Amino acid sequence: MSIWWSLHLRREAASVPLARRLLLGTMETAGVDPDVSYELSVALTEACANAVEHGGGGEPGGTGRAYRVTAYLDGETCRIEVADSGPGFPGAGPGHLGPGRAGAESAPAPTAPSDDAEHGRGMRLIEELADHVQFGNRSGRGGAVVSFDKMLKWKDGPSLLMA
Repeated sequence: MSIWWSLHLRREAASVPLARRLLLGTMETAGVDPDVSYELSVALTEACANAVEHGGGGEPGGTGRAYRVTAYLDGETCRIEVADSGPGFPGAGPGHLGPGRAGAESAPAPTAPSDDAEHGRGMRLIEELADHVQFGNRSGRGGAVVSFDKMLKWKDGPSLLMA
């Protein structure tokens, strides 16, 4: 069994905890270990906060006022993707974001912030919390895509996905 969901959210701060709670509820229902769920929820929070802050462009009420969150729990892996309509990552080159991600260009990982920087730590935090992270730009339409996955661990007892 697998679980997936996708949200189209307004670029408003209130949307971030909504996405996080949905992810945590999904993980709890599936029987995922709470520590793994927490790590993924923090990474999702950072990716959503970046989409809210930097994912703009376009007129009010247009596509630049929204971002998309998609989560897949399939077997032993959870993959999360956050896509916005902003300017994207600087330095993106041709290529693909990953398997099944045609239409995206890969971007180099953002540079590490200085120790006293007030911004820029979110992407590094995502890299620390997830097993695999890709930063990319949507080709043609504009916008950034952050995709990350993590191997799942289960609570004691059978899980919904394994039953």
